[in-house]
Order: sequence, then C-alpha cells, then structure tokens
Amino acid sequence: MNLNLEQLEEIPDDVVRKPDPASLHLPEKVLQFGTGVLLRGLTDSIIDNANQHGHFQGSIVVVKSTSTGDAGAFERQNGLYTVCIRGIEHGHKVSENKICSSISRVLSAADHWSDILELANKESIQVIISNTTEVGIQAVEESIHATPPHSYPGKLLAFLYARYQACQGNASGGLVIIPTELISDNGKKLEAIVTDLARFNQLEAGFMDWLGQHNRFCSSLVDRIVPGRPDAATLDQLQKYLGYEDELLLICEAYRLWAIEGPEDLADILTFAGPDHGVVIAPSIEIFKELKLRLLNGTHTLCCGLAFLSGFDTVRDAMEDEDFSEFIETMMMAEITRAIPIPLPDGAAREFGLKVLDRFRNPYLEHRWINITLQYTSKMKLRVVPMLQKIFPGENIHPGEKAFASVHREPSPEYMVRGFAAHILFMKPDKWEGGKYWGESRGIHYPINDDYAATYEACWKEPDTKQVVRKILSDKSLWDTDLTLLKGFESSVHEQLTQLMEKGGM
Repeated sequence: MNLNLEQLEEIPDDVVRKPDPASLHLPEKVLQFGTGVLLRGLTDSIIDNANQHGHFQGSIVVVKSTSTGDAGAFERQNGLYTVCIRGIEHGHKVSENKICSSISRVLSAADHWSDILELANKESIQVIISNTTEVGIQAVEESIHATPPHSYPGKLLAFLYARYQACQGNASGGLVIIPTELISDNGKKLEAIVTDLARFNQLEAGFMDWLGQHNRFCSSLVDRIVPGRPDAATLDQLQKYLGYEDELLLICEAYRLWAIEGPEDLADILTFAGPDHGVVIAPSIEIFKELKLRLLNGTHTLCCGLAFLSGFDTVRDAMEDEDFSEFIETMMMAEITRAIPIPLPDGAAREFGLKVLDRFRNPYLEHRWINITLQYTSKMKLRVVPMLQKIFPGENIHPGEKAFASVHREPSPEYMVRGFAAHILFMKPDKWEGGKYWGESRGIHYPINDDYAATYEACWKEPDTKQVVRKILSDKSLWDTDLTLLKGFESSVHEQLTQLMEKGGM
C-alpha cells in the first residue's frame, strides 16, 4: 500500500497519527520556496501541528526552484508524507510517527511559473517561507519578467510585484516573508537584495512604497536535526511497521526551534506559533542565532570533513567512538564556547553546548557527514571564520576583538584548526566526472558538492602543501578576507594538514 489520500483510511490509527479530515482541505496561506527535508521536518511540520489543533488553519504551496530532483512523489502522495520523530525531550524518550498534510501542492518554477504568479491573486496567501541554502540569497541583476527569474530574490520580487498589481497597492495585500537560510540577518539581507533588484528593474514608485511599508521581512533561525530519508534497512523496517510505503518519509529529532524576529503583533498572522513551544517570536533573535550557528552548525562544519576522512559515516558513529567523541566535545566546550563573537549571559554557551552534545548522541538519527559537506566552503565562511577572527590575533580583527586576543592568552584552538585543515584536504579533487569534482579517501570516491570546488582544484595544483594552504587562506573570493593575516593560523593549518595527509584522518 502506498501513502496517498485514497489509501489514507486503510492505514491503522494505532501506528501513526493521521491528519484530521478537515485539515486536508484548508485554504492556501503559505508560499514556500524549497522542498528540502529541513523545511518539511520543521516549519511544515509545525504548521501541520497547528492545523491539527485548530490553529492557523492554512496549507502550504511549495515551489520547487531547482531543476534537479523529482517532485513527482508529492503529486503521487497528494502532498502527504510521514515524519518519524525520535529522541529525548524533557528527559523522556520520544518516538512518534505522524502523517503531515500541510502541503497542498508542489509547483515547479521551471514548468508552472504562470501558476505560481497566479497565486498572487489569492487573498488567503499571507506568508512566504524559503530555504534555498546559504547560497540562495544572492544578488543577481536580472529581469524579473523572465519565466522564471534565475535567482530566488528574482522569483520573490516577481511574485511580490504580481501581488502589488493584484491588490492594487492596498496595505492588506502585504505579506510576511520569512527566510530560514542559515545566514546572519537573513531577513534584512533578503529585503535589501529585493529592494535593489526592484530599482534595477526600474519598478514604479508606488510599488517601492508598498514593498517597504506593507511587507515585513523577518529574520529567522531554524534548528532541528533532520537527516531526512533513512537508510534502506531502517526504511524497510519502518514501512513494514507502518503498513505502507512512503517515498517522502523522513526522520528528525524531537528538539525543534523556529525563532522569528519581529514585533509581538506578528503572532496575529503567524498563529501557528501559539500552540508550539518550539516557535519563538521576539524583537531580537541574536542569542538564539549565535548559539546555534556556532555550537551546533559550527561544530558540524568543523567536524564533517575530518569525520568523513576518518571513516565515520554518521554523527552517531563518530559519537560512539571514544576518541572522536572527545574531539567533538573538547572543541565545542573548550574552544568554540570562547570564540562566539558576541557577549552572552554567563553559562549560556555551556548550557546550550551540553544540549547539542546530547542531540549528537541521539541513538535514533542517521545524520550523514557527507550530507553536511554540501556547500562546505560557504558554511565554513559563515559559521567558522568569524570565530577564528576572534580567537586569533590579527589585522583583520576589530579593535575590541584585538583587545580580547591580547588579554586572554588562552591556548590556540588546536581542534578548530584541525577541522579547518580537514576541510582543505576534503576539498582536494581526485577527478572530474558527471559534471562535478570527486575526492578520494580510503579507496572510495566521494562527491565534492561545493560551488568553489574549481578554486580548490586550482590551488591543489601548487607544488607543495605550504603553497596550497597559503593560496587557499589568502583567497578573498572564498572568505571575504585574507586569513593569512591571522597570526599563527597559516602555520598551524599547514602543520595539521601535513599530519592529516600522513594519517588519512584522525
């Protein structure tokens, strides 16, 4: 039996929480750019929970922006998919299966652009959500009249312009736009890019006023480990227990956080926030952002290449190894906690870090290190470089941070440096095949899914590793700064890289 509306009644109620029949026909209130597992496992799941409890009462139209992958499963399953929640919450084991019904349909930007723009005429649309990865929020000077525009900001602006025309510039037509891409001040950056693109397209003054006055771009932070579709053996076991096959089934942890920056009256529109303690609406989300960005994502980024090259497939595998577990814990609690680049309340970093370590040890999740290496360089730049700039004295550090570095003569962050060196080694290409670069470790080839892979390929042509390190660290196209100016960093990275190349890993 396959999961879809026709088979829904035949699925036993005692193995999975099925959607309330009324929630299957709700008005479309949310336009979502992105089909990824993080959105489906967190934001879409939160909205589904609210719908099942009589709040929000709205469904999601999802836009598939990229040409890769197949969205056919959403159509075959009528937008239904299973979320298997596994973990520990408030000291209690959580094991829950639910069928999520918050997605009404999925439209391809390439094939259904006119249908997407037609949604601008729907008064019920109130919210736009996105997760287009960290490289998705980029300024591209392009016409918004293309079908469709190439960039996400271009697509968003085209939709907002269609909305302006549909509502004739009325305030009631304004939308709440919530990017969830993991970049600092994502809402503010997206708004600035969209505004500049509107000027580039010479859109009329009336639209510019409506855009700025009646649409709210809200920075947000999402935090939930969603490894996605489980391995074949786990999937087979789950589907036998559930009694049906699901092409979109995903596993996620119990912990969840969606922090949205904005005034309290946002809750009047985002009514899905009320019943869920995992949703926070606050005037500032900086503390949430920094703790998550550095301690969870920064640790993931600094460990993914090293763990993979050391032969660990998943985060759980690494945490079950005594040596690597010690490496992760020491790096997080002794190095990263002192490198977070904003002031924090006493004990906040340690308290959050201990929660992260418990989440890493979750025995139910198969979070694959190779998946975390997606856009590895951009993640390293956003998540790690600001910490390196704080902890290493150098010309690139702000005056206040120089004072920190000179006063606090703490040991050099050896484990963070090793993680950075492992990034350089992981990015060493062995071959070009199938339109991408591949690395090699322990006789196995792995994909280098990174927009900067060609840059590393050129750097690794240098005759010795000292030159490789210098060329990579000094490349401002990678880091927006010259990392060789961080005192002692270049030599430390080279030393660690040499050791890793000799050992092949830890």
